Amino acid sequence: MSKIKYKFNTKSLTYEKVTVPVRKRVWQVLSYLATGLVFATITIILAFKYFPSPREKQKQREIEELTLQFELLNNRMNEVTEVLSDIETRDNNIYRTIFEAEPIPTSIRKAGFGGVDRYKELHGYNNSDLMIETSKRLDRISKQLYIQSKSFDEVVKLVKGKVQLLASIPAIQPIANEDLRHQPSGFGWRTHPIYKTPEFHPGMDFSAPQGTEIRATGDGTIARADAAAQGYGNHVVISHGYGYETLYGHMLKFVVRPGQKVKRGQLIGYVGSTGLSTAPHVHYEVHKNGQIVNPINFYYNDLTPEQYQKMIELSEQSSQSFD
Repeated sequence: MSKIKYKFNTKSLTYEKVTVPVRKRVWQVLSYLATGLVFATITIILAFKYFPSPREKQKQREIEELTLQFELLNNRMNEVTEVLSDIETRDNNIYRTIFEAEPIPTSIRKAGFGGVDRYKELHGYNNSDLMIETSKRLDRISKQLYIQSKSFDEVVKLVKGKVQLLASIPAIQPIANEDLRHQPSGFGWRTHPIYKTPEFHPGMDFSAPQGTEIRATGDGTIARADAAAQGYGNHVVISHGYGYETLYGHMLKFVVRPGQKVKRGQLIGYVGSTGLSTAPHVHYEVHKNGQIVNPINFYYNDLTPEQYQKMIELSEQSSQSFD
């Protein structure tokens, strides 16, 4: 209940009731409201500026958590990068070296990404730098992993090829001769057994009883099996691939045919004395890329170092070949 106000009239020396016009009352109310609104607005602005709301606090906690996760992710990428770097080093300096393959250049492994800005959608945020750098590192690691994966695919192929190469190289003697009881006649200049003149002997001769088994010295394909070549009599030529060929001459007979696949140690014929020969033996040659090479360099699969040294001594002592 509003109080009634009075004022003293000095002229009439009486108290008169105070009446406030409606317009004035309205302006008073409006002024009170305006003042309150101004103070309320200022209070709200200050509150929002210096005192975050619960929703803002929640968002801030989420941002802090995401920033922490980005930092942890970067730490894990550091570990992945170190491991990947070690794998790349092993790949270049061990695996690819073993299999005689060229190492992958660092310029290829570490190549960047060209073209348009790949990370433009990450600009404009408070943590843009962190997000962009993390994305770049992920892209670099992904590319390095892809290149390394392709490299290992190539190494696997090289391993398979190396296994086949090792099986194909002529690496044993053409007849069983572990105890070296079959006297070899070596590679090089020898006295021809018939003409008695110095002549280059392009292989090794192994004396053996007629009918002794002759075996392939490496995996390959029979290229020839005939008596058409002058002087060799019944002979077999095996193409081993990788530039290698072997020839087995003066056979009593052969048991293979052209185009047939053979494995190292497989029977291909028997010792004889056909062609230009003075006694039963097998004449054995090794060709590499079309060039005749000394067969004595290829017996490492069935001779000990001591036996190999003795083989060299025996082959060098022989002054006359058998063919």
